[in-house]
Amino acid sequence: MRNVDFTPLYRNAIGFDRLFNLMEANNAKNSSGGYPPYNIEQKDENNYRITMAVAGFAEENLDITQKENMLIVRGERKPEEGKNYVYQGIAERDFERKFQLADYVKVIGATMENGLLHVELEREIPEAMQPRKIAINGNNLIDSE
Repeated sequence: MRNVDFTPLYRNAIGFDRLFNLMEANNAKNSSGGYPPYNIEQKDENNYRITMAVAGFAEENLDITQKENMLIVRGERKPEEGKNYVYQGIAERDFERKFQLADYVKVIGATMENGLLHVELEREIPEAMQPRKIAINGNNLIDSE
C-alpha cells in the first residue's frame, strides 16, 4: 500500500488544510486497496486535477458523481464470455473510489486520454466570503468639545 504525504502541500496551500486532511483520511480508510491508482495535482490556487489510471475501461463503463462534498468515481466492466486466459495480469475488476471535497469545490469537467481519467476541480468561493480590502481613514478622530 502506498501512502501519500500531503506535507509539502500544506506549506503552499494555506486555508486548504481541511481539504488535505479529508484526502488523507479518505486515503487511510479507502478499502479499494489502491486500485485504481490516482494522482491529485494542484494546478493553481483554486484549481485541482485528479488523474486516475483506468486502463481497459471505456467512457461508458465509468460513472462520475458529485453529491454535496463527495466525489464518487465508479468503474464497472461487463464480463466477456469465452475468454480462456493463460495468464491474467491486467486488473479488470470493478471499482468505486470516493474523494471528500472541501467546501465550495466543484467538478468542472472530466476527460479521458490514453487510459487516464482526468477530473477537473475548481474552488469557487462565494462573493460574500471573499476577502475585501479595508481602507484606512486617518482623519476620523472624534472631537471632544
